[in-house]
Amino acid sequence: MTQASVEVGQQLPPRTVHVERSSLVRYAGASGDFNPIHWDERFATAVGLPDVIAHGMFTMGAAVQVVVDWLGDAGKVLEYAVRFSAPVPVPHDGGADIEVSAVVKSVDAPARRAVVEITATHAGAKVLTRALATVATD
Repeated sequence: MTQASVEVGQQLPPRTVHVERSSLVRYAGASGDFNPIHWDERFATAVGLPDVIAHGMFTMGAAVQVVVDWLGDAGKVLEYAVRFSAPVPVPHDGGADIEVSAVVKSVDAPARRAVVEITATHAGAKVLTRALATVATD
């Protein structure tokens, strides 16, 4: 990806992120977030959740991967912020899919930067809003 190849409105290749309960266990170990809403179904439903849910930061990280793949270098992501709008329930059988797409919203050619808006949904509902990544374009 070069500065000249980045245009406002450019769609990045979409991806589907499949999440299993084992993904959540590995993420908990790496992050240190062992909140039982992420691994104990009885606890999660007792506090009003539909099932065990994916960690918000797991979802955030999985979503930005579409930008990283497009850039070819995670170091080119200069800023990244999201708002969490809905949880991603992860059933024991079958797991869950997060559909991720992204579009270039703005390009600042002199600064060699662009802003990419990420859309992440699960079962048709947005799970992230205001998901914006500022990236270096070369």
